[in-house]
Amino acid sequence: MACSCSCEPAPQKPNSKFRTALWIALIINAAMFFVELAGGAYAHSSSLWADSLDFFGDAVNYGVSLAVLSASLYWRATVALVKGIVMATFGFVVIGKVIYAYVLGIPPEAITMGAIGILALVANVISAIVLYAFRDGDSNMQSVWLCSRNDAIGNVAVILAAVGVFGTGSMLPDLIVAVIMAGLGLVGGYQVITRAQNERKMNQRLEVN
Repeated sequence: MACSCSCEPAPQKPNSKFRTALWIALIINAAMFFVELAGGAYAHSSSLWADSLDFFGDAVNYGVSLAVLSASLYWRATVALVKGIVMATFGFVVIGKVIYAYVLGIPPEAITMGAIGILALVANVISAIVLYAFRDGDSNMQSVWLCSRNDAIGNVAVILAAVGVFGTGSMLPDLIVAVIMAGLGLVGGYQVITRAQNERKMNQRLEVN
């Protein structure tokens, strides 16, 4: 399609492989949200509860990404900007949950933590593998890759926390992992927000010219 009078770049043709990868990741993340939500509540685990919220946020992000595959660069970047803000907000929510759990002082149940952590790791590794080829795309593609990568790293940490809780009987390993996951959310959100803002500015300059 030719440029309009505003000379906005034509929308990128959706990549069918990327669309399929997003659907796979969406289904996996939606299922794991319910698994970790129930498991985190049962085990009194801050890290599992936090990870369940992350799965939910990722499922929503993948669904939104599917909806804007045919949109212009400006709107894809705008959606990525919102997703980056959500990722960063998740980090602050997790920090609040850690403080709340620390005040309650209830140690989590390590066996449940470890079992669900391993299941979540398998789910996120699959998601990361199917999205790996698109990690260097635009901010929208980059954001979905970062979500799966951060989740896989977080799941390894949850498993280590379960080992720590089992060995010490303390809730501190669980809380430490939750803080690490919060940091991943903040850093990942910053990266996506920065790139999305740059793409929006570039698109606006093209419109002016």
